[in-house]
Amino acid sequence: MPLLKTPHIDFLRWKWPALALSWVVILAGLAVIWTRGIPAGIEFAGGTAVVYKFEQDAPLDQVRAAVNNAFGGENVVQTFGNPADRQVMIRVPQVGAEAGTALGEVVDKITAALQGAGLPQASIEYREAVGPAVGQELRRQGIWAAGLALTGILLYITFRYQFSFALGAIIATIHDLLVTLSFLAFFQYDMTLNVIAALLTIAGYSSNDTIVIFDRVRENLRGMRRDALKDILNLSVNQTLSRTIITSGTALFSALALFLFGGDVLRGFAFTLIVGLITGTYSTVFIAIAVVSMWRGQGPLKAAARAPAVTPTTPPPPTRKSKLTRKARAS
Repeated sequence: MPLLKTPHIDFLRWKWPALALSWVVILAGLAVIWTRGIPAGIEFAGGTAVVYKFEQDAPLDQVRAAVNNAFGGENVVQTFGNPADRQVMIRVPQVGAEAGTALGEVVDKITAALQGAGLPQASIEYREAVGPAVGQELRRQGIWAAGLALTGILLYITFRYQFSFALGAIIATIHDLLVTLSFLAFFQYDMTLNVIAALLTIAGYSSNDTIVIFDRVRENLRGMRRDALKDILNLSVNQTLSRTIITSGTALFSALALFLFGGDVLRGFAFTLIVGLITGTYSTVFIAIAVVSMWRGQGPLKAAARAPAVTPTTPPPPTRKSKLTRKARAS
């Protein structure tokens, strides 16, 4: 049973405002990426991350000053988890040797710096270290994974549908990735392997949502050959609107639960999913069909326009048998 009765919303009426809004967000995001960039996570940048749990409240300014005195000024010091737990995450770019127990030397140096600054006693809750060579390898593998996944999705759409449909799906997918990257830059979330996994999930989810609508468009094209393409596209989106709301809504609730209760480790992943699910639904409804409409025009389909006209046929002349039958009925 559908969630809603088939509505009659003219989605293509809002294509120009939707495209303008998307351009504003993307250009603003590119400007932030150009000026501030997206912070690289420890997997890509390399370094050492340690989470300390202090026995008493420790001012972040004093913790940051102690770390900067020991390692310089390119460090990250921030609260971790619930502030009531008095946990602080410290990330420094130096990692020591590439392998072996020498990686723990940086952790010992951080601990000594905190103790030398007279801060309260603290225990280590979590630590992670990635060397420069490992970080570079992970960065390369992440780029390859993202590129191959997107290429596979785009090739599938291209061969399954006509060029105009494939173009709309490709532009919608690229739109979703750019908007999501823009919001990552706005809120300065780290680019980690979890975030890349979320980006690939968004690309697949958005493509699947677009394919569902395009399948309905293809079905309606068979029975509405002489209708305007604008009407067919709007009808198809309205017919699948209930499905879009249910699937996107349930996925969005799951991502919100991860964001609120998954902790800081999964926060970037969950935030990427939330933004991607919203923009993926938005692009499917407004961007993908707008591209198809602009590429193919608003009038009837060309194949339907070239269809031969049906001419009335004249009945065949009556045969001798039919004349005798009429005379017999008359008598």
